[in-house]
Amino acid sequence: MRDIKGILPGMFTMGNLACGFGAIVLAGGAGGAVSTNVTRNLFEAVWLIILAAFFDFLDGLIARFSKSYSRFGVELDSLTDIVSFGVAPAVILVSYSLISHGHWAWILGFVYLMAANYRLARFNLSASLEKKANFVGLPVPSAAIAIVSYILFSYELWGEIRMERFFVILALASSALMVSTVEFETMPRFDFTQAKNRIKVFFILLAAVAIMINASLMIFPFVLLYILYGVVKLMIMIFVGAKKVTKKKSPGEAVTHGD
Repeated sequence: MRDIKGILPGMFTMGNLACGFGAIVLAGGAGGAVSTNVTRNLFEAVWLIILAAFFDFLDGLIARFSKSYSRFGVELDSLTDIVSFGVAPAVILVSYSLISHGHWAWILGFVYLMAANYRLARFNLSASLEKKANFVGLPVPSAAIAIVSYILFSYELWGEIRMERFFVILALASSALMVSTVEFETMPRFDFTQAKNRIKVFFILLAAVAIMINASLMIFPFVLLYILYGVVKLMIMIFVGAKKVTKKKSPGEAVTHGD
């Protein structure tokens, strides 16, 4: 019975891998494609990465629900993620000329891939089979979705990639956040007695409804909001911590000036 439980999450992991491989195949053939097919192939590659993220979500959800976590599953999931959310987005950045200067696309793609590789290696070393409170560093699937969903968002609004500098900053910032120690929220637990979990569920349901209405337009804003929440939360913690340190120092400084 335990083996059957382990097979279920593995099936979704293989679905994740298949989508990542398909995205790489589509992106790898972009250079030789007929111009009329390039945009279609780009969209198909992007949607395959988004579908891979959905399979990755189901993989973790079923593993938690069925209590079928294993060290093998953690390793397999990370190896799959480097294909779907590391190599595939990097190849898309390079193959579809999304950045005007080709050599910068190569550098940007490789920087992103290095960061994703580092993030997954660090996760594997520190991962326990028990669910942690927060992710340390931006999860690789979230970084990948931020990049590819901006492509959909941009085409939906303008019919092409615009705000190229913002796109480059987004890719670099995602890379930096992956290797950082900034904490990002995990999925809610099956415990709705906690207000935090109820808020998370509400946010997920709101995002799901918005995405069903217009996925191309709504995925990127919600992923960006998730990333900004983690960054802003850290900034607030630093500011509050600095304020406390200043208050503690103030009385001592007043005494030293008594002479």
